[in-house]
Amino acid sequence: MGGEICGKMRCGALKKLSNSWRKMEMSVNDAVSKSKVGKFFKLEARKTCFTKELRAGTATFLTMAYIITVNATIIADSGGTCSVADCTAPANQNASLDCMLKPNIGYENCVSKTKNDLVVATVLSAMVGSFAMGVLANLPLGLAPGMGPNAYLAYNLVGFHGSGSISYRTAMAVILVEGCVFLAISATGVRARLARLIPQPVRLACGAGIGLFIAFVGLQVHQGVGLVGPDPTTLVTVSACAELDPGSGTCLGGKVKSPTFWLAMVGFLMTCYGLMKDVKGGMIYGISFVTLVSWIRGTSFTVFPETPLGDTNYNYFKKVVDFHTIQSTAGVISFRHFNRSEVWVALGTLLYVDVLATTETLYTMAEIGGFLDDKGSFEGEYLAYIVDASSTIIGSALGVSPVATYVESSAGIREGGRTGLTGVIIGSYFFLSMFFTPLLTSVPPWAIGPSLVMVGVMMMKVVKDIDWGNMKAAVPAFVTMLIMPLTYSIANGIIGGIGVYFALSLYDLMLGFIRWLNKMRRMVMKEQNQVSAAASNGVEII
Repeated sequence: MGGEICGKMRCGALKKLSNSWRKMEMSVNDAVSKSKVGKFFKLEARKTCFTKELRAGTATFLTMAYIITVNATIIADSGGTCSVADCTAPANQNASLDCMLKPNIGYENCVSKTKNDLVVATVLSAMVGSFAMGVLANLPLGLAPGMGPNAYLAYNLVGFHGSGSISYRTAMAVILVEGCVFLAISATGVRARLARLIPQPVRLACGAGIGLFIAFVGLQVHQGVGLVGPDPTTLVTVSACAELDPGSGTCLGGKVKSPTFWLAMVGFLMTCYGLMKDVKGGMIYGISFVTLVSWIRGTSFTVFPETPLGDTNYNYFKKVVDFHTIQSTAGVISFRHFNRSEVWVALGTLLYVDVLATTETLYTMAEIGGFLDDKGSFEGEYLAYIVDASSTIIGSALGVSPVATYVESSAGIREGGRTGLTGVIIGSYFFLSMFFTPLLTSVPPWAIGPSLVMVGVMMMKVVKDIDWGNMKAAVPAFVTMLIMPLTYSIANGIIGGIGVYFALSLYDLMLGFIRWLNKMRRMVMKEQNQVSAAASNGVEII
């Protein structure tokens, strides 16, 4: 009897608490909706409220926050502005040119500092882009440096530790010009026409090809979980070795016995389960688990080994909260090598990917949110493209890859986000994360690798829209997807796909040309016959 009374009392107390919380929530929503902020963001007109927008902003941030460490890790693989001059050289000797590709304390310290800069640069560009999208376009979208272009920048243009065809400074200049061109074509309305110039099979395959490329990066030794490694005979092979050659990354023994690999697999399964059950921030949980375990020193999978570099990183990590100022990546733009063909190929590739990705993402988000009208347009569309392009310009000045609207924004839209207030809240979360640089820079590659593989999985869904029964569409699409990871180049995949498409179209073009010639020949012969007949009739009359 006493238990029943206590149970009823607890139930009544919980009900009162729930009712009071609901009343407080309603009063807050009502106050915000009627305020200048609510009227500016049109909360009542779009049938939403402050708490819905807060939940939406939180959901979107949780699903896209992985980009902070992932983007910094990927671009830091390029080496940034680090050079041979940063390498530690033996006494009375100069550092060799290959010191950047071999274990070197001086160069690794420089790359570590560059990664710190890139974390802040990623956060700032995402914060500014999301704020601007919310305030100017009044759309519930989050922006950040895009996946795909960042891998293209790090592994195709600049190359791993500067081994590519152009320098990091020149790459930033390319991104700046690409942002300006994108801004111009968005302002003049040419964007939609440019997107239609690319054959549809190549356009669809491009997203899947980039996904395969990103997943391949996430599986490798230096950049991800370490499952795939180099092999002198077969080029690549199964690795995840307990012992690796520090220079080449080849396996020295203990295949599939790497502790960090198996820890990464646990994180991968956690991420998969989270996404299967539609858990908000499922990708973050997988990264966080692997990272937290890797922070334990004295283990075989620690990110802080007992080395000079490990000690330096651990001492910085212990600060936890720190406001890091960008020292090496901001404003490092150089136009000195713009006379090289690689620069213009890179510019065309980045512009194409940016135009295509932004167009598809914005229309998809507008469709999910129910913003599209009968003409296929939506409120704030023009300013959304302007914000996207302008954010890329800001990103290049900070030292990151092109900034893009994220498909993860759909998580917030599904939570009820309908206005730019969601974008402002996303930007606010990015601002707060800027003060935790020591933690964010201590995320290991084997924690990032599983998320890269999952990004690849999610980008493969466009394959279903390719007409695989039509060889004219299937072959260029397959070539595009295959070439990107196998040649380690997004540009090669696009060029190859377009080339094959037009080569297969030559038959139709030639057939059409021959039919046109026959048609013209028949018309000429008909006219000649009419002239001959008229001439014959004239002779008879005379």
